[in-house]
Amino acid sequence: MKPNGLFRKHILLVEDNPRLREAIRLLLCLEGHTVTGVENGRRACHLFTPGDFDLVITDYAMPEMTGEELARTIKCLVPSQPILMIASGQPISSSDIPVDALLQHPFKMAELRQIVATLLSSEPPNASFSRGCAPGLRTPVDQEPG
Repeated sequence: MKPNGLFRKHILLVEDNPRLREAIRLLLCLEGHTVTGVENGRRACHLFTPGDFDLVITDYAMPEMTGEELARTIKCLVPSQPILMIASGQPISSSDIPVDALLQHPFKMAELRQIVATLLSSEPPNASFSRGCAPGLRTPVDQEPG
C-alpha cells in the first residue's frame, strides 16, 4: 500500500541517456506513478502544461536545452512546480538553479526514491521564483524552425 498522497502522481522525466531514463522510469512506475519520459529540454517544454505534472525530474547536461534552462522556463510559468535535477560531476548548487532538489550522479535508486517521495509529499513553496524570467515568457522553443 502506498502512503497517502503519493500514489499515481504524474512525473515528467527529462534525461538524454536512454538507459538511465528507462531505469528511472521503471522505478517510478513500480512506485505507482505515471511517467512521461523525453530525451531533451526542448521536447519537455513542448509537453509541459501547467497543472499536468506533479513533479519534473531533469538531467542537468543535455543537448538542445540544458536542465538549467528548462528549470528556469518551468519556474517562470509555474513557480511552485517541484523540480528535481540530476547532475553528473558538474559543480552546481540548488541555490544557483531554481530547483527544489539536486541529486548528484552516480546515485542509488533508494536516494532517488526518497527525494521523489519528499518532493511529492511536501506543500508547494509560497515564494515565487522570478530571477531571470522575461515578461510574457512562454517557452524558448516557441520559435522552433519549421
